[in-house]
Amino acid sequence: MKCTRCKKTAAVALPRHNAGFCPECYGVFFSRQVEKAIKERELFSKEDKILIALSGGKDSLALARELQLLGYNIAGLHIDLAIPGSSVKARGHVERFCSDFGVDLHVLEMENEGMPIPEVRKKFNRPVCSVCGRIKRYYFNRFAMDNGFNVLATGHNLDDEAARLFSNVMRWDAAYLGAQGPDLPGDQGFVRKVKPLYRVSEFETANYSFLAKIDYCYAPCPYSKGASFTFYKSLLDELENEQPGRKLSFYEGFLNRGRQAFARIDQEDGEKLCPCPRCGYPTTGEICGVCRIREIMHH
Repeated sequence: MKCTRCKKTAAVALPRHNAGFCPECYGVFFSRQVEKAIKERELFSKEDKILIALSGGKDSLALARELQLLGYNIAGLHIDLAIPGSSVKARGHVERFCSDFGVDLHVLEMENEGMPIPEVRKKFNRPVCSVCGRIKRYYFNRFAMDNGFNVLATGHNLDDEAARLFSNVMRWDAAYLGAQGPDLPGDQGFVRKVKPLYRVSEFETANYSFLAKIDYCYAPCPYSKGASFTFYKSLLDELENEQPGRKLSFYEGFLNRGRQAFARIDQEDGEKLCPCPRCGYPTTGEICGVCRIREIMHH
């Protein structure tokens, strides 16, 4: 197969684009997809101060490298969850990446916050993934707000976003559907949240990381086995194999034709946010979810 752009031998085939690219042209393709996402959705500009949530995986590291190459003002934040084995590996990959590519890095340790995930897991009967996610969102947002960042960027790719949309549609969860998208405005105690990789698939970010010589962590979290999210991804992978391009059309179709309707429903009928009396974080309850977790941890 020849490269669609320069006619050299292609290294990566992309059926959904009906194209293939050599290593050099693949970098151009990837950059253009990210830039298109940023410009079409007006995610941020060169004047913004962007904090990138760095997990150590291929997506977040690829995002940091690409935004750096595009000339954006970035820094990284890694949250050390204190999970035996996996957290040490993930943190090591983040620290090496930031050292190698000259990215400013900040690290928050959940051990120091009194919420190491193994201990949190012991206190809850339900799967720890949702609790862990809530803790991470809280600290990413708080760190950004406290340190002058006006944009928080995550490495969620097209596969992540399509699977999340599918899951929310299966439950017809109006609140989540109204807030689903690559651009969530910053207000009421939240910093602006963006997902610049929403146009590229997991396969495409993996190829980008490989070709850019990014040493990423691929050890899965030991607590994530059996998550329904993984099952939804596999279903959509089958659909994409039969109908290349279906994931992006499904996701962008929702953004263009469905999102606003669900946002209006949530605005009219949804629960109203107010500051948590203990920490100031926006919440719909008497105290926010993380303060509630802290309470449970101390009992």
